[in-house]
Amino acid sequence: MLLIQMLCSVRLALAPRDASERKAAAIVFERVGERERQNNIMTAPNTYDVIVIGGGISGLCAAKLLKEKGLSPVVLEARDRVGGRTFTVQNEQAKWVDLGGAYIGPTQNRIFRLAKEFGVKTYKVNEQERLVHYVKGKSYPFTGSFPPMWNPFALLDFNNLWRKMDEMGSEIPKEAPWKAPHAEEWDKMTMKQLFDQVCWTSSARRFATLFVNVNVTSEPHEVSALWFLWYVKQCGGTMRIFSTTNGGQERKFVGGSSQISECMARELGERVKLESPVCSIDQTGELVQVETINRETYKAKYVIVATPPGLNQKIHFSPELPPLRNQLISRVPMGSVIKCMVYYKENFWRKKENFWRKKGYCGTMVIEEEEAPISLTLDDTKPDGTVPAIMGFILARKCRKLCELTREERKNKICEIYSRVLGSEEALHPVHYEEKNWCEEEYSGGCYTVYFPPGILTQFGKVLREPVGRLYFAGTETATEWSGYMEGAVQAGERAAREVMCAMGKIPQSQIWQSEPQSLEVPAIPFVTTFWERNLPSVGGFIKFLGVASVLSVASAAGLFAYQKGLFRRS
Repeated sequence: MLLIQMLCSVRLALAPRDASERKAAAIVFERVGERERQNNIMTAPNTYDVIVIGGGISGLCAAKLLKEKGLSPVVLEARDRVGGRTFTVQNEQAKWVDLGGAYIGPTQNRIFRLAKEFGVKTYKVNEQERLVHYVKGKSYPFTGSFPPMWNPFALLDFNNLWRKMDEMGSEIPKEAPWKAPHAEEWDKMTMKQLFDQVCWTSSARRFATLFVNVNVTSEPHEVSALWFLWYVKQCGGTMRIFSTTNGGQERKFVGGSSQISECMARELGERVKLESPVCSIDQTGELVQVETINRETYKAKYVIVATPPGLNQKIHFSPELPPLRNQLISRVPMGSVIKCMVYYKENFWRKKENFWRKKGYCGTMVIEEEEAPISLTLDDTKPDGTVPAIMGFILARKCRKLCELTREERKNKICEIYSRVLGSEEALHPVHYEEKNWCEEEYSGGCYTVYFPPGILTQFGKVLREPVGRLYFAGTETATEWSGYMEGAVQAGERAAREVMCAMGKIPQSQIWQSEPQSLEVPAIPFVTTFWERNLPSVGGFIKFLGVASVLSVASAAGLFAYQKGLFRRS
């Protein structure tokens, strides 16, 4: 204010003589006054350049990048902790345990870059011994990403299923799946309908259901074929998304995944406000005003919303959200999962009994049984061999059913199925148990990610990342690579931060989307398909071949018979 008064005195003293001088002086005065007014606004309490809503990996990555570029962000997190859908618990029995997002692997280069920056080490999930496929009450050891099929028709069916999914996915643009050539057709179809079209055998349909359950914690009849095929494609294909070694589940962080968020939060310091659930966002003023349920008010030039889309329904927007955005947020539910960790005195599953009874399992179990609570397990023993444990997922329909049981009842059911699959009494005697039901999390609503029911992606998908006024959107759901994973959260947060910087005029639009160099420590090995995997027919193709061959055989036999009987003219 003092500066403006001084300028007024100077202006009067100088008193320009002609109109042009008076006009020029007026412009200078207005610019200085506007700058002074903006400075006064930005130095007001709780006023920042950018407000980030959500203190998970995505929101913290956005704030971290903004701070590094000289801007002033603040992070409003509803929980009493950072990390969002990553959640590491420390206690005497487990040392540390990831009850939320935990797995990382090759091609997830952004999250590896962050881990390297903060000195967080990774280790490989154990897959040295054999895996186990449990189906129809029997256990079958195997190696590789997928269980082998001994039935010839099942083998053709499985091979065609994975090949077909990858072929269809290759048509879908990662950045805009709604622009795929068959987008409308595939979006109206569920994955169950696609499986019914493609699969001939019950074993292929059953395993395909498990494949959907494991990857997106929902059911084939619930998800759009277009969305699921896109989801698999943007993770690198069927092999990359399902594999442990060289795949999305290859590694974990020593000490737990929450460290990544905690390191970023420490770097941001007091800019991270915990226990601050946002209840309203008002864009009608000169600055965007954000209010929390504990009556704290924050103001900024821009806002980044880094939460699952469905949680936007907890916020009152002024002005109202555009129609498509407003309807999108009520149409994309979260998946259902309970993550369960069973701890034992020793790694009994890794031991070989004797020459005649070789067990030696790595801890990975693929369990196909409707009454079994768990569908997939991985070894969760610490990298130094201590605290032996098996991690298992209760997924989708099973999660919703078993939510009604007590914690102890779930633990007993899990131990019983492990005992049957591994053929060991030791599985019935755990020393500790941990679980996390993500369906009851108020500020997640489920895990791992949202899924798109039929018809939603083509109608509403285009607004998923589209800014609304001065609001920008992050969160793993908005990623185009490894959406649903920690890697996707990093990509989305940094992209949203660059969108804001572009709106401020600090970077050109061409710099918003940036690729990431491959991690030197964790290089991706290409998956190579064999000649037979590429060329074996489907069951339908094989049957057609047999049909044509049969017709030709019958025709040849009939012709020979007719020739021998003199029914054909001889020359």
